[in-house]
Amino acid sequence: MRYLARISYDGSKFEGFQRLPNGKGVQNELERVLSELSKTFVEVKGAGRTDAGVHALDQCVHFDLDIQIEEEKLKYVLNRLLCPYVSVNSVEKVSPSFHARHDVKEKTYVYQIYTGEKNPFLEDYAYSFPYDLDINKMKECSKVFLGMHDFRNFVSGEREDYRSVIDDITITKEEKFICFTFKGKGFYRYMVRSLVGAIVDVGLNKASLEDIKNALDLKSSKIFRVVPSQGLYLVKVRY
Repeated sequence: MRYLARISYDGSKFEGFQRLPNGKGVQNELERVLSELSKTFVEVKGAGRTDAGVHALDQCVHFDLDIQIEEEKLKYVLNRLLCPYVSVNSVEKVSPSFHARHDVKEKTYVYQIYTGEKNPFLEDYAYSFPYDLDINKMKECSKVFLGMHDFRNFVSGEREDYRSVIDDITITKEEKFICFTFKGKGFYRYMVRSLVGAIVDVGLNKASLEDIKNALDLKSSKIFRVVPSQGLYLVKVRY
């Protein structure tokens, strides 16, 4: 029987989602508990990888179990066995052909910047950036990234295809927090963090819209800042 589980985790306690030899990936923790429950190794497939320090409110995974167990009971048991920094929000039975990554229609990421005075309780959960930013310029810049583009100047690592589609970007400010919300089918390694960094450079008047457009159109390879991982959250996966 194949199951889809929606999970949350505190990324500051892991070295990313992916299974790692040192056992410090979220995938390791999920597979440890599921394998203990099943008495045989259970492989977990995720909707996507998140890097070290990145959090999730709605990461999705699928796995196969040979044992018969109702969804609510499975959720209860998993939450009892998992470490304190991972929780299962829901479990449902799905088709044997369902795939947590291949069937994704849209992902939503939020990046959070904290502009207030130093706060040790936010250090792992927001990017502390106490500088003046021009919100209107940043909103204008964000529109440049909408639609289909080749994002090779805004990702890390080598790929065969750098094209992707961003459906929507919104930037909101509430008291001392600035939140960037990105919606699209696929985001590559460091892509959201690179896009936020480029938008922040525009907000600081350290880059122009023309700089952004030239990098996006591959007319230049100008390097923009890449914001750190602790402000990034995977908040929704839609199938």
